[in-house]
Amino acid sequence: MALNMTYSAAVRNAQLDEIDTAVGASGLLRIYSGTQPTDPDTALSGNTLLAELALSATAFGAASGGTLTANSITDDSSADATGTAAWGTLTTSGGTRVVDFTVGTSGTDMTIDSTSITAGQVVSCSSFVITGGNA
Repeated sequence: MALNMTYSAAVRNAQLDEIDTAVGASGLLRIYSGTQPTDPDTALSGNTLLAELALSATAFGAASGGTLTANSITDDSSADATGTAAWGTLTTSGGTRVVDFTVGTSGTDMTIDSTSITAGQVVSCSSFVITGGNA
């Protein structure tokens, strides 16, 4: 028999709300070059931090309909390094990674205008939405 686990809307929303709880107050959205680690518990290896954007004091609103939408995200007014954006992460204010995701111009978890980031440029994120399983 095939695998086909699905979740009720209430369970999906509760799972997503746990992301906000884990990120906590004043978390960060970081964008890196290099290969995305296996998961947020895996140490970085050969990755360059390209940009760091500040999340709101309360990063997300309550999950609804199987989606979690970020509150406003502050631009990085001066990118940290030059490189090609490949993946990103949501961290606590202290830098502990909570959720890792792909970054690209299409077909990725986070879509950006260009994956080419140059040190000193402004890096913006106008919206960030996480969709829960089977939503």
